[in-house]
Amino acid sequence: MDVEILSRIQFAFTVAFHYIYPPLSIGLGVVLVVMEGMYLKTKNVLYHNMAHFWTKVFGLTFAIGVATGIVMEFEFGTNWASYSRFVGDVFGSALAAEGIFAFFLESGFLAILLFGWDKVSRGMHFFATCMVCLGSHFSAVWIVIANSWMQTPAGYHIEVYDKIMPPDYLLKAEDIPHARAVIDNFWEMIFNPSSMDRLAHVVLGAWLAGAFLVLSISAYYLLKGRHIQFAKASLKVGLGLALVASLLQLASGDSTARGVARNQPLKLAALEGLFDTEAYAPLGIVGWVDMNAEKTKALQIPGFLSFLVYHEFDKPVTGLRAFPKEDWPNVPVVFQTYHLMIAIGTALIGITLWGLWLLWRKRLFNLKAKDVRFFMWVLVFSVLLPQIANQAGWFTAEMGRQPWVVYGLMRTSQGLSQAVVASQVLSSLIMFTLIYALLFAVFIFLLTKKIHTGPSHDEAVEDHKGDFSKAFKEPRA
Repeated sequence: MDVEILSRIQFAFTVAFHYIYPPLSIGLGVVLVVMEGMYLKTKNVLYHNMAHFWTKVFGLTFAIGVATGIVMEFEFGTNWASYSRFVGDVFGSALAAEGIFAFFLESGFLAILLFGWDKVSRGMHFFATCMVCLGSHFSAVWIVIANSWMQTPAGYHIEVYDKIMPPDYLLKAEDIPHARAVIDNFWEMIFNPSSMDRLAHVVLGAWLAGAFLVLSISAYYLLKGRHIQFAKASLKVGLGLALVASLLQLASGDSTARGVARNQPLKLAALEGLFDTEAYAPLGIVGWVDMNAEKTKALQIPGFLSFLVYHEFDKPVTGLRAFPKEDWPNVPVVFQTYHLMIAIGTALIGITLWGLWLLWRKRLFNLKAKDVRFFMWVLVFSVLLPQIANQAGWFTAEMGRQPWVVYGLMRTSQGLSQAVVASQVLSSLIMFTLIYALLFAVFIFLLTKKIHTGPSHDEAVEDHKGDFSKAFKEPRA
């Protein structure tokens, strides 16, 4: 394989592995705020115990996320130096803002969150929890803004040899070492055409990841007959967050897809495997794309794509053949990743509504019923679904943008480092694979250990639900 393919594989691998953890941190941050808020309101020590346990899980995901995120900063310089030079003015401001608004906010209050339980007041600890949660969301804000600028650039001009080029100027190969994108308007860069839609989509996906982690572990405890009150209360919080996030994600996905139709019509055509521009364009449900015949073979709903995009059945949707073939992304792959994301999102809504129906019928915790036990096992394994959907969504977004690294401005092949050769990228990819496999094994080992240990003070909480001092007077090992 050539250096471009290897560099893309390496970056995709390191980013995909890293992205296992930030959604969990963001989602668990919201869970912690809810649980601590309930403790302050009710004075029920059960909620304090819940927040204390899930903080330990949060700390683990946060630590692995930070460790794996650093690698990508170096890859911009080692593998993608031409790209980094071109977008340095844009990314420099966004990433600096992340450091100021997100990293320092999180790190400044993280120690209080993790170690300040019996050292600061309840109100101060809750404030620290809110700040860490806010900081984790700010990380998502600035990273998504920077990435969205790559999808829909705005608020900039191009300089070549320090000469300002016309707005419709296309970079030539000889321009690359001397070209850069320069910000004209910071706010236009932030609020570029896709940033807010994509930010909402990413944050809601993170909330789902956190919610279903809570649901999975809580269901496991109930099935094993351990920490019953803790698990029941945690499961209710998880279901509440899952309901909010999954239904909002449905609206967010619709808005994001319509934004893609406006700003990246070629990508939308690839996502739906639509080769010809046509009115009453069908919406694909499941199927595959035959690139040899340039035809999509799928179960489809006639006219529904036109309706979802334009709210009119007879309005034409632009097809792939309206664009140069060299600009097409990998249509069969993005068709599958896009529909996988949609299918899982639908399944998450269904699982959430199933759980709420059982709760409404007062059957959710009747573990003697076979259907309830089956549902609990579904929850145990459902923790994988938001992770798969989040990964599929990012692969859809990034591969759907190809062959552009900055859409319409710089091709991926133009962003490579000139000094890096394929053998160097391959050797570092092998090294990262081994190290990340070890990190993942450590993460699974520590998470499993925390789950098996369970929440501390559990029996004390059962006996003294309203009295903090009695419940924690003699901590259990």
